[in-house]
Amino acid sequence: MTKHPDYIPATKFLEELRRFQKGSVSRRHFLGVTGLGLATAVMSSAVPGLRPRRAHAALSGTVNFTTWPSYFAQENLDNFTKNTGVKINVAVFGSNEEMLAKLQAGSTGWDVFVPTNYTISTYKDLDLVQPLDLAKLPNYDQASQEQRFTAEGIIDGNVYAVPKDWGTTGFTYNAKAMTQKPASWKEFWDLTRNEATGRVMVHDYQLTTIGNALKYFGYSFNSNDPKELADAEKLLIEAKPHLFGINSDYKPSLISGDAWMSVCWTGDAVQLQRDMPEFVYVLAKEGGEIWSDFYAIPKDAPNIEAAYALIDHLLTPAVNAVEVQAHGYPSTDARTNKLVPKEMLENPVLYPVAEALAPLEFGAAATLTNPLRAEIMARFKAA
Repeated sequence: MTKHPDYIPATKFLEELRRFQKGSVSRRHFLGVTGLGLATAVMSSAVPGLRPRRAHAALSGTVNFTTWPSYFAQENLDNFTKNTGVKINVAVFGSNEEMLAKLQAGSTGWDVFVPTNYTISTYKDLDLVQPLDLAKLPNYDQASQEQRFTAEGIIDGNVYAVPKDWGTTGFTYNAKAMTQKPASWKEFWDLTRNEATGRVMVHDYQLTTIGNALKYFGYSFNSNDPKELADAEKLLIEAKPHLFGINSDYKPSLISGDAWMSVCWTGDAVQLQRDMPEFVYVLAKEGGEIWSDFYAIPKDAPNIEAAYALIDHLLTPAVNAVEVQAHGYPSTDARTNKLVPKEMLENPVLYPVAEALAPLEFGAAATLTNPLRAEIMARFKAA
C-alpha cells in the first residue's frame, strides 16, 4: 500500500489541481496524489470540480461579470463553464465612477461586479445592490478573512459584498529608461513635467489621479477641501500637456516602451515584473491608497443563481490561489494564502512591510459622489 505524506507543497497541489481541472488526470489520481482520499466529502464543497454534476443542474444561460483590467484567471472562468454549462461574459471598467454611472442608468444586465471598499455604502444607499444570502456561498468563511478588509461589505448587519482581494496604489517606473529613481509623489509629478515628459500615464479614475495629486502637497488622499482640491487641479492641469495618456489600462503602453512611468496597482506591478524586472514599484513616502475589492450582485441581476455559483467558485481557496498567481493581488483569505507559493508571500510588492503600509489611506465614500471632484476630473481630461 502506498503511503502518502501528510501534506504536499502548495505548488505541487496547484499543479495537480490544474491537471485535474483540465481532465488530464482522474479524480482518483488527484485524491490519491494529494493525500485527500479520506477527505472527499470535505473537498466536494471546496473544489468545484469534485462536486456532483447535479449540484449545478439548475444553472443555465450566461453570467455577466463586470470587473477590472487583467483581474482574473481565465482558466478559472473556463473551468466554471465546464463544470456548470454557464457561459461567462466579461466586461471591463477602469473606475468605480464608471461602474456607478452605469448601474444608475439601469438595465446593465450585470450579474456579478467588483466594487472597491469605499463604494459599497453608496450602492446600498442608492438601492443598487442586494444583500447576499451567505447560505449560497458555502466557500465563504468570514472567520478566515483579514478583518480590516471585510467591514465595508457589511452594513446594518447585512452582508452586501464579500472580499475578493486587496492591494495598494503606487506608481511604477522603468529603471532602464529613467536616470532618476523617484520615491515620492512630489518626484513623480516633477519628473512628469521634466525628464519623463511625454512618457507618463495616470488612471482615468478620479480617486487615484486626484488623490495622488493631493499627496504632492501633503494633503489627505481623500480630501474634499475646496482649497486643497484647487491646488491638486492646478497641478493636474500643468501636468496634462506632459502626459502620454490617461488610461486605467496602462500596462500595454509600459510594455511597448511608449510610457516609462505610471500610477499603478499592486497586481499590475507584479505582472509587469514577471517579464520586465526593470519596472520598479513604489509606495510613495507621503502615502497613498490601500484598498480592498469585493464581489457583489446588483439589485436587478438577471441570473442570480449563476451569480452566486460564480462567486462561490472564485472564493474556493484552491481556485482563489490560482487567481492570486495569475493577477498578482494578495488574498484576504488565510486559507488561500496557505496555498500561494512562498515566493509570492514574500514579495514586498504584494505584501509590503508594515511601515510602508502605515501612511496609506482607504478611499472614503464621500469622494465617489463629490461633484467638485467630478468637475475637476472632467476639466483635467478636457484640458
